[in-house]
Amino acid sequence: MVTGTRQNHENAPLAPTTGLVIDGVVLVRGMRVIQPALSHVIAPGRMSLLTGPNGSGKSTLLRAIAGRLRPIAGSISCAAPILYVGHADGLAASLSGRRNLGDWAGLNGLPVDAPGDAPGDAGMIDTALASFAAGPFADLPVRMLSRGQRRRLALARLALSPERALWLLDEPAAGLDRAAQADLDRLITAHLDRGGMVLAATHTPLGSGHDHDELALEAHP
Repeated sequence: MVTGTRQNHENAPLAPTTGLVIDGVVLVRGMRVIQPALSHVIAPGRMSLLTGPNGSGKSTLLRAIAGRLRPIAGSISCAAPILYVGHADGLAASLSGRRNLGDWAGLNGLPVDAPGDAPGDAGMIDTALASFAAGPFADLPVRMLSRGQRRRLALARLALSPERALWLLDEPAAGLDRAAQADLDRLITAHLDRGGMVLAATHTPLGSGHDHDELALEAHP
């Protein structure tokens, strides 16, 4: 287990890697600094669990790595594709789950065309849905689904990702029953086995059979 918080910027920069490198990153919320100097590395095939009290910046850090916001200092680099599944499911309520997956894949440049365009492409969507037993409700409008069903659809996106991608997961097990949590664990384990990377803000054990590092964030007044 390693702690990823660094106390000042005077430490030497982290060595480059083909994985994720967070070096001296400063995060703010509003006008307040919530992380003054954060550094961490995730190598291919490794997982880090992001921990810390409410308000310590876990979601903010994930969004910064995903490129949704910019830290005010420091650097973030990753040579692998990055896929982000936030605490919100990010699904279009009026569309089916199947359509949501197809549209999401297209927006992220993944090699999956819109569902129904070709048998092979439909098969990839079906395989992703099956990874979370989401096939039976995949053609219903998302607005008709339960919280757990929407979460399963959101996480099924991961099954469409490139092998060595970095997965950024914000409380991924929230709203999942035990069976779906086991599906998530299996998917993460298989991703790590293929050389992928995971950074997850969670209090639920993930990736059974794999060791993990800890990126522990402290609350700053």
